[in-house]
Amino acid sequence: MALPLRKPLFWIHLVVGVVVGIVVAIMSVTGVAIAFESQVLEWAEAEARAVPAPEAEVRRLPIEALVAKVREAKPEAQVSGVTVYPSATAAAQVALGRAGVVFVNPYTGEVREGGAKGWRDFFHVMEDWHRWLATGGDNRAIGKAITGASNAGFLFLALSGLYLWWPRKWTLKTVRPVLWFKRGLKGKPRDFNWHNVIGLWSMPVLVVLTASGMVISYKWASDFVYSVTGNAAPATQGPPGSAGVKVTPPESGGPRKELGALLATVQEQVPAWSSITYRLPSPPRGAGGQDKPSAPPGQAPSAPPQAGQGEPGARAEAPVVAGERRAESPVTNSERRTETPAGEGAPRAESRGGAPVGEGERRVEAPAAEGERRAESRGGAPVGEGERRVEAPAAEGERRAESRGGAPVAEGERRVEAPAAEGERRAESRGGAPVAEGERRAEGKSRGESRGPKGDSDGKVDAVTFNVKEQDGWPLFASTQFSVDPFSGVIAKREGFADFNSGRKLRTWLRFLHTGEALGWVGQLIAAMASLGGVFLVWTGFALSWRRFFPKRNPRTSTPVPASSEPTPVSSPETPA
Repeated sequence: MALPLRKPLFWIHLVVGVVVGIVVAIMSVTGVAIAFESQVLEWAEAEARAVPAPEAEVRRLPIEALVAKVREAKPEAQVSGVTVYPSATAAAQVALGRAGVVFVNPYTGEVREGGAKGWRDFFHVMEDWHRWLATGGDNRAIGKAITGASNAGFLFLALSGLYLWWPRKWTLKTVRPVLWFKRGLKGKPRDFNWHNVIGLWSMPVLVVLTASGMVISYKWASDFVYSVTGNAAPATQGPPGSAGVKVTPPESGGPRKELGALLATVQEQVPAWSSITYRLPSPPRGAGGQDKPSAPPGQAPSAPPQAGQGEPGARAEAPVVAGERRAESPVTNSERRTETPAGEGAPRAESRGGAPVGEGERRVEAPAAEGERRAESRGGAPVGEGERRVEAPAAEGERRAESRGGAPVAEGERRVEAPAAEGERRAESRGGAPVAEGERRAEGKSRGESRGPKGDSDGKVDAVTFNVKEQDGWPLFASTQFSVDPFSGVIAKREGFADFNSGRKLRTWLRFLHTGEALGWVGQLIAAMASLGGVFLVWTGFALSWRRFFPKRNPRTSTPVPASSEPTPVSSPETPA
């Protein structure tokens, strides 16, 4: 039975494959490379992750002490999270933003490097290619748009390929060449056989990978998941529940409890915990302290950095090496997962970064809109080569945004390299007493920071948040988020995967089905094999297309006329001609 529209669909399939093929091949190769990132890092850092068993009377250091030890060993570090484990021989893991992680002996405070910097750099490169085609800066949005469109094209190829594969007659002779590999084939027959067989067996997994990639890449697709399950889509760009829980401080103004006491409260709630991650509160955009998170509750904030001490505030005064920009990025890909609320990979500070990001992650990864860039500029966020503010004057709108994030520059020191326009000087002089340009970013005394993580205009403050993974929990990626009142130690909110609505549950499943982590290492292996199949589909598809458009023609040979063995009769007057 001939299927309708088979011929036009074939040509659309061919054209789409030729257009998106290269990008699909890149995403497939990099998808294979980062499929087992967490297992590879765990193996490479096995020595750093283990500590000697302590004596019976030795107690663990509090989280505040671990953070202080890391900042003492690495003054330029951007400490963003701490993960602790129940094993007595497991080191605590401290996330340092895009720079990676360090491991700290929970009993002595000894700081260790992971020992797998090469592997982490490799996975970062693979991830950048997988998600943005290794673009950066303002071009990152273009790279992300290309990968998103190519992923959508790959989904169309998988579905249309099944339609084109469907045999006209279901007989063993017609089905076998497109159902399994056939030996002894070369050239076009071999490519046709491989394209059909690999496409058939990879199609179910590729549909899941590409469809989940659509949900991750496009907000309308993510909203559709909620709509199809009968739930309202979240109004904010971030994932549901990403906003911090607010609590009202006591009227007496009592002190905050130490993190150790809050951690003990959470541990009592989940006796069979396998890991607990505490995420340091980040100051809001424009606070000038985005480069360095605020101190944990109960710990005094560090003094303003001095020039030459390697603090982020001095970044604009010294050239930034290309390799250092990655370390300066405020949020790592693994942190973006740990920042995600319960059920979305929250406790995995070291987890893989190869999958496309969720709705909440896009704001960090994709270049910000102009209004967002102005907000970032207030905090002294790192800029690309040739764009550093001290070296060249910024646009008028950007200078106004910079001036609001800190005290204005002294009159004689303003714009040493290039004088500012009169209107720009007025914008810089609005903040108050003038200070030097470099000191403004280092001190971070902006209006946003004065409010900072301590409280809002209504007097409420952020609760302390812990993400807890439970032993033998299901789903494998599920975690529970505890928001604890830092003054009373009472749990203000507990939210786990079971508390999600059906839309959020499906959205979370799709997020981890994309990487295969939803089914553990078996799922990761299946996803890796399907991605490898995608590489062969692109290769065989290109080969078949090339032979169709540029067929190999054999040279024509003239066939000699054989000589007759019998003489040709000659007409005679008696014989009619």
